[in-house]
Amino acid sequence: MMRIDAYTHFFPQRFFDTLMDVAGDYKDMGKRVRSLPALYDLDHRKRIVDGHRDYAQILAYPQPPIETFAKSPAQIDEFIRMINDGFAELCAKERDHFPGWVAQISLDAPDAGVAEAERAINQLGALGVQIYTNVAGKPIDRPEYRPFWKKMAELGKPIWIHPARGANMPDYLSEKKSLYEIWWTFGWSYETAVAMSRLVFSKILDDHPDLKIITHHFGGIVPMLEGRIGPGWDVLGDRTTDEDYVSLRKSLKKRPLDYFKQNFYADTAVFGALPATKCGLDFYPRDKIVFASDCPFDPEKGTMYPRMTLEIFESLDLSKTDREMIYYKNLEAATGRKLVK
Repeated sequence: MMRIDAYTHFFPQRFFDTLMDVAGDYKDMGKRVRSLPALYDLDHRKRIVDGHRDYAQILAYPQPPIETFAKSPAQIDEFIRMINDGFAELCAKERDHFPGWVAQISLDAPDAGVAEAERAINQLGALGVQIYTNVAGKPIDRPEYRPFWKKMAELGKPIWIHPARGANMPDYLSEKKSLYEIWWTFGWSYETAVAMSRLVFSKILDDHPDLKIITHHFGGIVPMLEGRIGPGWDVLGDRTTDEDYVSLRKSLKKRPLDYFKQNFYADTAVFGALPATKCGLDFYPRDKIVFASDCPFDPEKGTMYPRMTLEIFESLDLSKTDREMIYYKNLEAATGRKLVK
């Protein structure tokens, strides 16, 4: 059975060379991405794909977020276009390995990324677009970003959301930085849940109920916190004295928990963890789960980066129908594109 890996990361060569010139000293995740040839060496990456039968990858840009190092709105636009043009060219030549790609968008572009989203999808053939859980520290539900959500609802294509958080965001108010890579280990999963929550309570999902949003890493901490998201937020406002969250809760079109289960897709990239995989499968409806490994960010060293995620799914007692949905049919439904021949 064919497996389409819906969330893997790669740098188009021209942009990677540019990145090394303009942000080669990028810290934290920058150190990680510079150490992995599978992120920028196309032949190396194709060998990984060829190492697995009935397997292909969707490519998306990794880190760092463009808005964190670009020096002007014009440079944001230049870099974003370079990434998307590079992906379009690469995937046109390598369709057997990479049957689709995700356009990179910056909400910090002057038009919140609207024009580039249209260009990448309608002219270049992107399956959808990727943004981050924050925009250089700003929440994704700010009013100036509303045109982006409106445009993506009109285009009917999915938005891949990737967590972004660095050591510069401390774990305690008394400190200046996050220690021990807590910013990544726990921070990224928290970031994802926060971004999802902001889309719920800002009513962006009420305004655009048909938005298709693919969250990374099974939605971070969301699946294991069903009790807090469900019964806990059913009494939203009971713990707050300086905001009228009760009225906000009553004005929502549905229960908070229902948004998380019904309005988001989630991928299966959980760094090779069986318990997290089972938790995600129990939380999300089967038609909201897409297969992904996060290649090449796998705990295993070497060239077989998707191996752990593939082995976990082979070990699970899933019906053929469920496997087909998760492996490729849900992604095809979300993107409106046939990806399996």
